[in-house]
Amino acid sequence: MNIKLVRAAVLITGLTVWGAYELSQRWSTDVQDSRLTLYGNVDIREVQLGFRVGGRLQTMNFEEGDAVEAGDLLATLDDEPMREAVATAQARVQEAQARVDRANTGSRPQEILQAEARVREARAALANAAQELKRQHELTESGLSSQHLLDAAIASRDQAAARLAANREGLGLVVEGPRVEDIAAAEASLATAVAQREQSMTQLADAQLLAPSKGVILTRAREPGSIVGMGASVYTLSLTETVYVRAYVDEPNLGLLAPGARVLVKTDSSDKVYQGQVGFISPRAEFTPKTVETPSLRTDLVFRLRIVVSDADDGLRQGMPVTVEFPRA
Repeated sequence: MNIKLVRAAVLITGLTVWGAYELSQRWSTDVQDSRLTLYGNVDIREVQLGFRVGGRLQTMNFEEGDAVEAGDLLATLDDEPMREAVATAQARVQEAQARVDRANTGSRPQEILQAEARVREARAALANAAQELKRQHELTESGLSSQHLLDAAIASRDQAAARLAANREGLGLVVEGPRVEDIAAAEASLATAVAQREQSMTQLADAQLLAPSKGVILTRAREPGSIVGMGASVYTLSLTETVYVRAYVDEPNLGLLAPGARVLVKTDSSDKVYQGQVGFISPRAEFTPKTVETPSLRTDLVFRLRIVVSDADDGLRQGMPVTVEFPRA
């Protein structure tokens, strides 16, 4: 009887130990699985830099590998043609402005006096022609002159009257000044000239190539003296201001992630752990790219993630493989 009790106690003790072992193993597995691990690559944006105008390359101020700040002068073109274009445009602006000023000012006092004098002269000429016509009438009636001379006097009187009317109209135009349409046309010409000047000044400013953001020069494609066309690349700039990681997550784990989730980024080249957060989750499924290594099959459908690294440094380089750890919710 005692032997049976001992055997039962040993059996119970064994079951208890086995259960505790299984529980500890499950707890250990849960601890190991408490983080979702993904694999991806560093994705640093690159910019092809070139001039918006063509010309002869004058200076190249940086070499490959140099770090630049936003606004640094990277390269310049020979700007002499642009400066000449600005000077020409400025002269056209001044000419158009003079036309506008003249149109708005109206006639000068001297011009009005001249128009009035022409009216007085025409009036005197008409009075003289009228007297000559009267005299010819009297001579013709008395038989001392011919009809031909009378007709000539009539024509002279009519011409003098027409000149007087024309000079009076001219005086009215001088006093009234330019028409509204003429003023509008002059102002439109001025606006066109100003726009052409601004365009020339923009082209002059475009003869300088400035760094759009903080980064590192990857390639220097041209040398001073080269003739470059509009938009031709002279530098390739790697932007270091914002560094991303491109990773992929399979569909079963997609529900564990959300934009803004905090992550840890690790590399094989150092022990530093970078901080980041999920900035984008693609709404479209795709097959796993060959450059991504995950424990799942390559034919599995995955979703692309873009992770923003907040404390990136020179330790993260374009295309570098990284490990991304997500704490499970």
